Amino acid sequence: MGSTTSGPDTKPRGALRRRIDQLVREVAKFGAVGGAGLLVNLAVFNLVRHTTDLQVVRASVIATIVAIAFNYVGFRYFTYRDRDKSGRTKELSLFLLFSAVGLVIENGVLYTATYGFDWDSPLQSNIFKFLGIGIATLFRFWSYRSWVFRALPARKAVSSAESFLEAGASHPPAVTGKRR
Repeated sequence: MGSTTSGPDTKPRGALRRRIDQLVREVAKFGAVGGAGLLVNLAVFNLVRHTTDLQVVRASVIATIVAIAFNYVGFRYFTYRDRDKSGRTKELSLFLLFSAVGLVIENGVLYTATYGFDWDSPLQSNIFKFLGIGIATLFRFWSYRSWVFRALPARKAVSSAESFLEAGASHPPAVTGKRR
């Protein structure tokens, strides 16, 4: 009658489980790189803020740019190392575009707190910098995985492999260059 261990229901459940496991691994890797980038961002922010006379938001923008460069290397060579690498120029362009949007989100929160509410103490600046990073991170995760570090479509990868194999089988290499 009905079995819970076999039948048509086990394949979709197994596929769903694999997708969830893959997403969990991706989020963990993204979090590891992002956590290191967060430390870089906050360290550079506090270093620039306390060793220069730059305004708080300008110091934050510099720190964000340094963290963006750090994160690109981490995402490309750790988090998304198995993703399509064929269009690096397009990938980097999209990464910089979405990172710039994240920069505006992150520093917009800090700007609003600093100049809109006059919350400018070192503790307040770090709290709102951190909050801005958190909000921008949600946007960055979605945009990077959706647009920048795209997975190769399974059908495209399989069809290109099959066409390569078919081409090799239908046209064996000729030793003399002539076909008989």
